[in-house]
Formats: sequence, C-alpha cells, structure tokens
Amino acid sequence: MAIPPRIAGASGGGGRKPRVPPLPPARTLLTAFAAAAALAILCLLSSSSSRTSSLRGSWGSATKGSEKYLYWGGRVDCPGKHCGTCAGLGHQESSLRCALEEALFLGRIFVMPSRMCLSSVHNTKGILYPSNATSEQRWEENSCSMDSLYDIDLISKTVPVILDNSKTWHEIMSRSMKSDEGGVAHVQGIGRAELKENPLYSKALLINRTASPLAWFMECKDRKSRNSVMLSYTFLPSMPAKKLRDAANKMKQILGDYDAIHVRRGDLLKNRKDRFGVERSLHPHLDRDTRPEFIKKRIAKWIPPGRTLFVASNERTPGFFSPLSDK
Repeated sequence: MAIPPRIAGASGGGGRKPRVPPLPPARTLLTAFAAAAALAILCLLSSSSSRTSSLRGSWGSATKGSEKYLYWGGRVDCPGKHCGTCAGLGHQESSLRCALEEALFLGRIFVMPSRMCLSSVHNTKGILYPSNATSEQRWEENSCSMDSLYDIDLISKTVPVILDNSKTWHEIMSRSMKSDEGGVAHVQGIGRAELKENPLYSKALLINRTASPLAWFMECKDRKSRNSVMLSYTFLPSMPAKKLRDAANKMKQILGDYDAIHVRRGDLLKNRKDRFGVERSLHPHLDRDTRPEFIKKRIAKWIPPGRTLFVASNERTPGFFSPLSDK
C-alpha cells in the first residue's frame, strides 16, 4: 500500500520544512518465477557476518505502541529510473541493505516492499508479452513475493520489518492521519543523522523517504568507510527463505565442500564504436584477466590446489575453463 500524497507532514517546532515528493500509486502485484531461486541460492553460499549478530537485541527497549516506521517506497529503487524495470538482484540487495541500515540507525521499523522485481536480462524463461502490454504489466509479470526470497522473521531479529501489503501497514497508515500520532515526515536529500537528531523528523510516526533516483544504495555513499557499514554485504544473502535454504543444502550435498567464483566475459568482451566510428573495447584487459591461466594466479592466494571449484560464467565456449581442472 503506497502512501497517499496528501497526508500532513510531521508536527514540530522550528527547523527546515520537509519537501513533499511525488509518491507511487498503490499496486497489486502478481506471482513470479522460480528463476530467483538460482540467484538467491548462489548468494546463500556467503556466511553471515559476526558483526550482524552483535546488532541483534538492540530493539528490546522499544515498548508496544511506541514504534516508529521508515518507508522508502513500494518498489526497490522506485521512485526513480527503475520504476518500469529493475536492476539485477545483487544491485537491489545493495539498495535494500542501505534502507535497512537507515532503519537500524534510526531505531525504526522498516516497511519493506512486498515484492521483488526480477530483471528480464537474468531471466531465461523467454516470457512473451502482448504487443500492447504496459510497463506496469511487464513489471508485475517479472516480480515475486519478497517472503519467497527472504526469511522476514530472521531479518527482523536484526532490523524489525513489516511488508507493505500487511495488515499492520494499513493500520499504521490510518494512525498516521491522526494529528496526535506524529503524522508523516516526507523527506528527500536529507542525511540520516539529521533525521535522527531533528525533532521535526524524529518525532514523526512515519518517515517517508524519496531516495536517489539513480538507486536507493546511492543514499549510502560513505560505504567505503568501514565505520559507516552497519550491515555487512553478506547480510541479505544469509537471510534466504526456508525453501531456498533447503535447495542450497541439497546442492551442497551434491557438490560437497567447494569454492565458487563469478567470471563475467561474454557481453563485456564486445567491441563498440566510439564517436569517430572506431571499434574499441570498454574493458581492454578483460579477455586476458579472465582466462584460466590468469585466474589460477588470482585465486591461488585463497583457493588451495585440490579444492572443488564452481565457476559461474556467461562464457559460451565449451571447455573454456577446463585448464583449471589440473589444480
């Protein structure tokens, strides 16, 4: 359920008036594909960070009825350039993690989109659409329920989460319309520190953030600073839904103990003409750097000889990575 654009802003004395961005309409999304399972299973192989576990339990002091909420939108990276399409699952996870970090920092419950878009670039189902299909219909056909990808209860042990199609969210929307409940603070281009310290925002029942139109994760520009990272990169990949955990465990039983690498070649090796009509490669050293003999040197520091190596790649040449097998 999207936020109606005419809800009054948060009450409070002084300070800068919040900007009111346009908000997306309510959407009822359809069922999607099991293609996400393969992506999420690969992500599952990462182990959970010990730092994440140290954050758990920090919400124990909140009393029932005093909870406050954070809403970033009904779709990951939307409003923005990805409203009619979507980025890859890894990019969307970065955006979700950024939003979850802000909720953790502010001590608020995060209102998570109830569906995740699956990029058609990564979906080999070969879906055929009617010629008059709208971008909305295409998006709906390429999405799946968030709780089919992630264990929401497990995530909530670190950052409390509700889905935007839940009864709780509808109740919060009703409460936010009452002046004595703190209302809604519409924000854009405001840092999380100000949201926490300025009573104009901190007292609001609901903060409705319009994030960067490029991608949600742009709000976490300081991620290169280790001190600013509250949730590790492995946080969401280590929170898969039970069905995906079970599938991954079956894969591990078949493959045994193994290491995995992702080698992207195919599409990035193509030459493109520059403005003078000369064909050039955007990645001139990629072909050399992703050949088996070079990969051996790169992975020697982390993967000892004798290990089973799983290579995920879009290289189409049969047997291209076979030289790796001598180690």
